[in-house]
Amino acid sequence: METALASPLGVFGRESVAELRKSLRLPQFALPTIITPAMFYGLFAIALNKGGPAAAAYSLATFGVFAATGPALFGFGAGVAVERESGLIELKRVSPLPAGAYVFAKLVSAGAMAAMALVLIYALALFGGVRLPPEQWALLVLVHLLAVVPFALFGFAIGMRMGSKGAIAAANALYLGFAILGGLWMPIFLLPAWMQHLAWITPSFHLGQLALAATGVPSQAAILLHLATLILITAAAGWLAVRGWRRSPA
Repeated sequence: METALASPLGVFGRESVAELRKSLRLPQFALPTIITPAMFYGLFAIALNKGGPAAAAYSLATFGVFAATGPALFGFGAGVAVERESGLIELKRVSPLPAGAYVFAKLVSAGAMAAMALVLIYALALFGGVRLPPEQWALLVLVHLLAVVPFALFGFAIGMRMGSKGAIAAANALYLGFAILGGLWMPIFLLPAWMQHLAWITPSFHLGQLALAATGVPSQAAILLHLATLILITAAAGWLAVRGWRRSPA
């Protein structure tokens, strides 16, 4: 008799639920990745905001992208590295687990953690007077949730190549680098010219521009150009992730 446990869909679901429960049971991972973006947004965009709701809406777009980077980079980067070193990935590879269930569960968990962080930021934005039409809210949520994907691929590529300590250091460097170069903490035009040029090779910059466009703020370039560049960067991150998975003995 076919059961939910035996069907591939059931295994994917159970693996995702298990991964999410594990993440929530690790407060040293869950609390910083969920609360830190909301704390930064509350401080800089609400408490110290002198530009009114318009400035809060601008920061809502960029800090929402920032909220997606933490769970994706640390959940995949550091988390995968730790599990690879402990032999857990090797065990899953030799088990009857369907191919892709492990990565799918990690992605679902990172997306759920990012969604929790976004709920806090959205609540603070409403408290700060941000008002957007429903269609802009829907588009903004879509951009923010899809932002998990490229960062998760970069994190996975790191986790399959580095040890746990190296992966944590690399994830921290990317976490801060993507935030600064992507203009997620401050408008991109405030950065030096060379940093503005460097921003074009980061997914955070293009996601930030797409999020700003969703709120009605003109983007730095054509939307299609940001989309095309983001797809290329995501494809490159995916290639690195797949190569790391295939080359790793674990």
